[in-house]
Amino acid sequence: TAPPVVEDEAVDTDSPAYSQMIERSLMQTGNMSRIAAAIHKAKQGEDVTLAYIGGSITQGAGAIPIDHQSYAYRSYQSFAEHFGTGKNVHFVKAGVGGTPSELGMLRFDRDVLRDGTVKPDIVVVEFAVNDEGDETKGVCYESLIRKILALPWHPAVVLLFAVFAYDWNLQDRLAIVGEPYELPMVSIKNAVTPQFRLTREEGRVLSKNQFFYDIYHPSNMGHRIMADCLMNLWDKAAAYQGTDHTDELLDSRIAIQNQWGKGSDFEQVKLLDRKQIPKGVSISCGAYDSIDTDLQRVEMDDRLEPVAQFPNNWYKEHTENDTFVMKITCKALFLINKDSAAIDVGKADVYVDGKYKLTADPHKNGWTHCNPLLVFSEEQAEEHTVEIRMAAGDEEKKFTILGFGYVKQRF
Repeated sequence: TAPPVVEDEAVDTDSPAYSQMIERSLMQTGNMSRIAAAIHKAKQGEDVTLAYIGGSITQGAGAIPIDHQSYAYRSYQSFAEHFGTGKNVHFVKAGVGGTPSELGMLRFDRDVLRDGTVKPDIVVVEFAVNDEGDETKGVCYESLIRKILALPWHPAVVLLFAVFAYDWNLQDRLAIVGEPYELPMVSIKNAVTPQFRLTREEGRVLSKNQFFYDIYHPSNMGHRIMADCLMNLWDKAAAYQGTDHTDELLDSRIAIQNQWGKGSDFEQVKLLDRKQIPKGVSISCGAYDSIDTDLQRVEMDDRLEPVAQFPNNWYKEHTENDTFVMKITCKALFLINKDSAAIDVGKADVYVDGKYKLTADPHKNGWTHCNPLLVFSEEQAEEHTVEIRMAAGDEEKKFTILGFGYVKQRF
């Protein structure tokens, strides 16, 4: 026999049970002094910027409309209403669907700092449901966190752990990064999944059907709950009386990383594309001489108009098969290629100093998508010749190099 069908009731956001659910999200309070400093600035009428970087949930997927119903916009709006004095609180949203922190660290300077024109006071990092695709299994994530913490104006970093409908995320792996830096961590999994198993009589606040738009993304109510979880953190930070010793923690953590050589490996990563070719790098693009305009597009900040990702690319659209050649001095290199469902797109082989390294397969994900790949990571920066040529059998097919990430030094 099947259990009786129970209709969902409206979520009572004023109930004690709802408040308890939101409270469960605070996985680690950490050192909130940097958030408290941003709140103090906002109350004084100074300009304050909240920035969000992550995957499709940060982009706003599942929220209707995506520009003003996403958790990012709603939590920024709550911050501005509670602590701002008018129009002094500003908003940066940099979520790109289907991408891990491996890509996030490569585009942070461009998409969050806007190439040095934006100095966020608080950065919310959301990759807990995307980082299965991080081939370094946490090193890129920590490198991104360190990159933000080390910025000279000392922004706060908040780790946000979203959740899929099958009660899964990677918070156990990622929280290990947040703990030693004493970073505030907010877990949506901790908040909502325990009550999903309850009946209404046992205290269930809302069902999965109410929280999720699909199995991956929250609905408007789900985004509202995520925003309320962050507002819970903002409120606690407003009353925080501690001191900021994050810099001391960073110094001690650097000493530890020097011994095992992981979390700082990519902290100094820079983006290289057709527009940003640093001095000392030479490129012969060969057959990759066109520019691809059929790109992944995302809604940035509070705008509805999608923005093309990595428009300054190298695109092979001809049947010729001349090799792309780059000479660069670095200790680590990432390739960013475009995934696609198109049948006329082929695989490309990557060689470094004449040795085969990997094959970039644009059909890996099956949709128009930005895909980062680690080509190599070494102890010392050396000059390398990087070649990209179409794989055997795909010589006449198309391929797009969106850009590269490179590291000249460790920290």
